[in-house]
Amino acid sequence: MRRGKIFFAPCIWANSEFFGASLNDTKLSTINHDRGSVALRYVYPVVSRRAEGVSVGINLNPNNACNWRCVYCQVPDLTRGTAPPVDLIVLEKELRSFLQELLHGDFLQSRIPEGSRRINDIALSGNGEPTSAAEFAQVIELIGRVRREMAVPEDVKTVLITNGSLLYRSEVQQGLRAMAQLNGEVWFKLDRASEAGMRLVNDTSTSMDKVRDNLMTAIALCPAWLQTCWFALDGEPPSRQDEEDYLEFISALLCDGHKPQGVLLYGLARPSRQAEAPRLSALTAEKLQAFAARIRQLGVEVKVSV
Repeated sequence: MRRGKIFFAPCIWANSEFFGASLNDTKLSTINHDRGSVALRYVYPVVSRRAEGVSVGINLNPNNACNWRCVYCQVPDLTRGTAPPVDLIVLEKELRSFLQELLHGDFLQSRIPEGSRRINDIALSGNGEPTSAAEFAQVIELIGRVRREMAVPEDVKTVLITNGSLLYRSEVQQGLRAMAQLNGEVWFKLDRASEAGMRLVNDTSTSMDKVRDNLMTAIALCPAWLQTCWFALDGEPPSRQDEEDYLEFISALLCDGHKPQGVLLYGLARPSRQAEAPRLSALTAEKLQAFAARIRQLGVEVKVSV
């Protein structure tokens, strides 16, 4: 998930002054993902390494609650739990206001670095697992309605960034079907492909059979990418066995006719806010590219973000 601090705004505004220097004129970057930059409850902009442009983030977990606890997570005070009830009226007002500023205001020119001044996607991500929101399918319907009414360009994607653990739920599957009609993509977390590796990195006891079943569901309902964070722990990179587990997992999927769009392989860019933070370090670009080359040998596209 994309991480950062949250600022709860008491009211919603819809003019450029609200989004301008009167609040916070700090330029955003791939390193600065400040959620307080536009002072909204649910909506925040991100300059995404993987998206290579501006991502309009939607944070359905303002309570910092998630059903996993990844060791590299940048959320402070992360707690175990689910998303609180979503105020759909507030979310729609915020999304309309911010899209208006992006499409017709000067936010891109004044706050975004040159070279990234394009709207790439509307992404459900944030400070926890977005599919844990009971209103998930309603949120997707809301996004679709706002996109149509505001004439958001069709090439702007609708992205779900998820750990995939709740894709067995009927309401989540309903949302994925609707996303597929909105230039949708699922970014499905797979940091390790063994149960021991997932316990170590994601602090979850999810079985690999469940991961496989949920991933197959995602692939069947909406274009799906694997998103994989590859980093060193206690100075040691992922082991050769970690690589073999990962490659074997993908190979088995391919053999059974379940091919993802590709792999989004990325390293550490911002500091973890978890207890394990001092133990984590980034890998070199060479190590990331070497693993990417092994994945490509399976016939799967890989995009690398250092």
